[in-house]
Amino acid sequence: MNYIGIIKNGIVKENPTFVLMLGMCPTLATTTSAQNGLAMGLATMAVLICTNFVISCMKSVTPDKVRIPVFIVVIAAFVTILQMAIKAYLPDVDKSLGLFIPLIVVNCIILGRAEAFAAKQSPVASLFDGIGIGLGFTIALTLLGIVREVLGAGSIFGFTLLPETYNILLFILPPGAFITLGFLIAIVNKLKKA
Repeated sequence: MNYIGIIKNGIVKENPTFVLMLGMCPTLATTTSAQNGLAMGLATMAVLICTNFVISCMKSVTPDKVRIPVFIVVIAAFVTILQMAIKAYLPDVDKSLGLFIPLIVVNCIILGRAEAFAAKQSPVASLFDGIGIGLGFTIALTLLGIVREVLGAGSIFGFTLLPETYNILLFILPPGAFITLGFLIAIVNKLKKA
């Protein structure tokens, strides 16, 4: 199996944000800065990699009748571990992302990949699928956060680039998330056609 192709597929062809339009709640809510977007993307990627691997390992012993509840329990277990680790070692990230870390449990990207890929493929292929989809999601959230932070706060990863007089507050607010996401999706679509 072509593992590099699986990773590339998650970043480009099946990018959860720019192509599949999944996970819009964390995408729009947490990307007020590049740091928040990167942190949310990495947290989701960690859960995605672990759950894909475990679900793929369990697929032969999981009855079809309880498949979805088992998936949710596995996802919830990894999210709980991640949340406790973030609270213990990254309190600033925990403070800025807050409620969105536990909401990873219901992120349709993770459950969707468990159902569409991990439940049908080998553990190694599922691991690489988690890496690819996770990287695609992380790149999208970080890019969205960078654009919103530069336009809205005049900075990138907290480093000031533009004087305060050039900031456009709209881009830090929720409508700015929709506007920025729309333009980024249009740019991605244009690049894919070129």
